[in-house]
Amino acid sequence: MFAREGYALITGSIILGAIMLVVAFLVGGTCAVLPGMIAVFVVVFALYFFRDPKRTPPTKDANVLLSPADGKVIKIDELDETLFLNAHAKRVTIFLSPLDVHVNRIPADGVIEFVNYVSGDYLVAWHPKASELNERSEIGLVHPSGAKVLFKQIAGAVARRIVYHVSVGDRVHAGDRFGIVKFGSRMDIIVPETATFDVVVGDKVRGGETILGYL
Repeated sequence: MFAREGYALITGSIILGAIMLVVAFLVGGTCAVLPGMIAVFVVVFALYFFRDPKRTPPTKDANVLLSPADGKVIKIDELDETLFLNAHAKRVTIFLSPLDVHVNRIPADGVIEFVNYVSGDYLVAWHPKASELNERSEIGLVHPSGAKVLFKQIAGAVARRIVYHVSVGDRVHAGDRFGIVKFGSRMDIIVPETATFDVVVGDKVRGGETILGYL
């Protein structure tokens, strides 16, 4: 299964790959090896990058906080969040390499009450200021308990396209698919300071399956 956001690029890569293979065939000889290899790589990379594996949340606990993305936990810290929570909060930062699945998922049950898109810079995703300066989406939901959760898709140095499919008023569930960031990126999940985490820096996580903690 492949992410629908990648259909155009997958189709383009197949067409480009086919053209390069035809050129390689016409040229023939050892000169055909390089374009042939490039053609295969382009198609395989596009298919691999836009893969969209099925994910099943491991629990029906209403208070669970699931990872919204595949990747590696690179930071867990606290901050004064003034955009949506308006309170002292905890944050988990996940780095997605170009080889990770880039489909993003809702981290908790609730109703979407805040959606904002910010155009910005393209600092490397692990830069301390990437959350404030880079191109990003900022999405806030209110859990049935009243707890607020803010999560951000943040473009990195390579990523140039953020896509999300949620709007204010949408009722969502932990593990629901909601968007994608193309080619290397970062996800920030900000929750009330009363939340507990089950992950530590360095952990590998899977979107829609790994339990980050509980609200």
